[in-house]
Amino acid sequence: MTEDNTHEAVSENDTHDRDSQPQVAADGGVAAGRETADYLDAEVNIFRPSTPFMRDHLRIIWAMFAAWALLVFGPVVATYLATDTMTSVTVLGFPLHYLLTAVVSPTGALVLSYVYARRRDRLDSAYGIDHSTGGDDSAEATATDGGGGE
Repeated sequence: MTEDNTHEAVSENDTHDRDSQPQVAADGGVAAGRETADYLDAEVNIFRPSTPFMRDHLRIIWAMFAAWALLVFGPVVATYLATDTMTSVTVLGFPLHYLLTAVVSPTGALVLSYVYARRRDRLDSAYGIDHSTGGDDSAEATATDGGGGE
């Protein structure tokens, strides 16, 4: 595979210089009003993102995933490892293991959703990505699948 992660065969005589390759905007050209990155043909690798925007977004996703895993599996593992403590301690009249799995885990998932949305909005504004529709009421609305009205 070549340095730019394309699937084209490259001979040994070909030389690739990063400076000679076209530069892709960090957000894929959305902020400048042009599409410079064709994400349908680009190789997506969650361990080596192709743009700084993708790298920052994946950092948020992985952090939220780790927090979610801790919230969901933490009380279950704690109950398995310390059964006597988790069942004998009561909070608000409920055993600690029940309170953590029935109240804290679902509430934590909602809080994580809110935190993700706020961090993603902050990331979009940092890269100049605007999701507004423009406010022209007479314009035809775009379908949710990206297609025109048929």
